Amino acid sequence: MARDRNLFKMLVNRLLDRLAGLPVGAELGSEGELAAELQASRTTVRAVLTHLAEAGLLSWEGRRKVVLRAPSPSDRFDEGETRPRQELVEEPFLAWVLQGDLPPGTLLHESDLARRLGVPVATVREFLIRFEPFGLIEKQPNRHWVLKGFTRAFAEEMFAVREMFERHALRGLLAAAAPGGPLRAELESIRAEHEALSAGPEEELTAFPALDARFHRLLCRAARNRFILDFSRTISIIVHFHYRWNKRDEARRNRAALNEHLTIVEAVLAGDAPRAAAALDAHLATAYRTLMTSVTWADA
Repeated sequence: MARDRNLFKMLVNRLLDRLAGLPVGAELGSEGELAAELQASRTTVRAVLTHLAEAGLLSWEGRRKVVLRAPSPSDRFDEGETRPRQELVEEPFLAWVLQGDLPPGTLLHESDLARRLGVPVATVREFLIRFEPFGLIEKQPNRHWVLKGFTRAFAEEMFAVREMFERHALRGLLAAAAPGGPLRAELESIRAEHEALSAGPEEELTAFPALDARFHRLLCRAARNRFILDFSRTISIIVHFHYRWNKRDEARRNRAALNEHLTIVEAVLAGDAPRAAAALDAHLATAYRTLMTSVTWADA
């Protein structure tokens, strides 16, 4: 139920963003059109429309949905209320993986993780189950999980999908980060963080993996495709977890990836699609080589 409420609140905020750009008296599309736009079921869309009608934002009679007033800040839900439960686990879990040394064979206890991350045990279990098909973890009796690894063949397959998804997402980022676009300010902020890290001392490069995860998450968000976004979140944790097994040349790897990110970001902000595509291709090629040469493989 909590998961459904978070989704509902997130979609309310998303539709409020849409209403903010419409004049009073404008009509919204059909429920089917809204469901496609919001990437939600019609049942959820109807619940969102009912909420907005009760708040006096629109009138809804039959198929007609007419804007009655512009949204105000008080109409929105706080960001913390709109985050899916899995995201509440994902970010602290990734931070824990990146900050710690978790060798293959590490035993995870659902109750310990729940206390560490501040979430219910059931949420931790749902989160860990996502990784079981990838071979990263293996379920043991008594709510225990064992950290394992994936094979070279899996890495080849994963990268084929990653390349396809991120190249597709780049087109969305070029549009969303154009002047006045919804993601331009966020991309400019990420550029500033990259520049600060690049100018800092070598030892601070240990902060790069978390920034790397955020950059690729932003790129995949621009695709406005839930499957691409979910894939990117899962793969980010898997890849960075495996990098931690072998820290040889870690600073050099981070420095190279950071510079490649900056090249992509600069091209996107400049609206130079060919240069952005070439920079992304170069980065994906580097990421592939890095993974294949730096990971301790389960099938080695």
